[in-house]
Amino acid sequence: MPLVLTEEQSMLRDSARGLISDKAPVSHLRGLRDSKDATGFSRDLWKAFAEMGFSGLLVPENFGGSGLGCVEAGVVMEEIGRTLMPSPFLSTAVLAVSALSRGGSEAQKSAHLPGIADGSLLAALAIDEGAKHRPLQTKLQAVRSGNGFKLNGAKALVVDGHTADLLIVAGRTGGAAGERSGLTLFLVDLKANGVAIERTVMVDAHNAARIEFANVEVDADHVLGEVDQGAALLDGVLNIGRGAVASEMVGLSEEVFSRTVSYLKERKQFGKLIGEFQALQHRAAQLYIDIEITRAAVLKALQTLDGDFDRASAAVAVAKARAGTTATLAVQEGVQMHGGMGMTDQFDIGFFMKRARVCQELFGDSNYHADQLARMKSY
Repeated sequence: MPLVLTEEQSMLRDSARGLISDKAPVSHLRGLRDSKDATGFSRDLWKAFAEMGFSGLLVPENFGGSGLGCVEAGVVMEEIGRTLMPSPFLSTAVLAVSALSRGGSEAQKSAHLPGIADGSLLAALAIDEGAKHRPLQTKLQAVRSGNGFKLNGAKALVVDGHTADLLIVAGRTGGAAGERSGLTLFLVDLKANGVAIERTVMVDAHNAARIEFANVEVDADHVLGEVDQGAALLDGVLNIGRGAVASEMVGLSEEVFSRTVSYLKERKQFGKLIGEFQALQHRAAQLYIDIEITRAAVLKALQTLDGDFDRASAAVAVAKARAGTTATLAVQEGVQMHGGMGMTDQFDIGFFMKRARVCQELFGDSNYHADQLARMKSY
C-alpha cells in the first residue's frame, strides 16, 4: 500500500487542521495552564470536535460514528500534535472506543459508544500502576464477590482520568504480576463507591490522574471481554493507542522543525543569518530526513492496524520507538538552535519539549519497544 494519504484522508487532515489551528493554538494550552483550569481542556472545543464527527471517527456507523480506521485517527492526532491541543480525543475517541468496539458486548456498545460519538460521554483507560509502562505488571486485585467482582488497588498516569465518566480498568482475576493469563478488563463508573481520584497535572500541562479502588464492586456484565483473557484485547487496544501517540509525535516534530527553520532564516549572528552556517544547515537537513522516515514508519503501522491487525505489533513497535527518538531529537535541536531564549517559558518551543517527553513515556518509550521487537520471533 502506498505510504501516502488518500484524497479523503487529506480532506480530513485539512478539516482537522483548520479547526485545531484556529481554535487551539499553543496559546490555548498556555492559557489553560496559567489559569489552572479545573478541567484541563475546553469542553466547548470538544463539543465542536463532536459536531465535526471527530469524536466518533472510530465508532461503528450503527452506533452513531463514522466507522473509519486507525489511519484517520492518526491524521487527527498529527494535527493535535502540531498545536499541543489538550483534549480527550486520545483517551476517549481512540482508546476507549477501541476497547469497547473490539471487546464489548452489544449491550455495552449500545450503552457507551453513541455517547462517545456525540461527545457527551468521556472515558479513560486505567492500566499502569508504576512509573513506567508495564501492563503485564498489573497488581490491582479483582476478586469474585456475589454476582461480580470487588476491585482493590491503584492506577497511575490515567490520561484524562479526572474528567472521565467511565473507566476501563485492567485488573488481575488470576495469575501473578508479569503473567499474561489472569488479566481482565472492567467497565467502572467513576461515581461508584470506593473510587478516589487525584488529578495530577503532567509536566506538559496535560491531564492525568491517580485513581484508587477500595472495595469497588462491579457486576459481571461490566466485564469487557472474557475473564482472565484480557491480555490479548489489551495488547490490541494499546497498539492502537501507540500508533495514535506516534502520529502526535510526528505532528509535534514537524511543527518544531518548521518553527526552527523559520528562526534560522530570521536570526542574525556575526552579521549573517544563522541559517547560512553550514553546520546548522546539515543538522536541519538531517532532522528533516528523520521526520520523513518516521512519518512513513508511522503511516505503515496505522495501515497495518487497519489491514492486518493481528500482525501489526512489530510495525507499531517500530513506529512508536522511532517517533519517540525523532521527537526527542526535534525538540532538542529546536531548543538549541533557538539559543538561550529556547529555554524560557515565554517561548513556545519549551512546551513542545515537555509534550515530547510525556509522549515518549505513554504506552512504552523507545527502549521498551526496542525490547519488545527483540522478543518477537519474527518481524
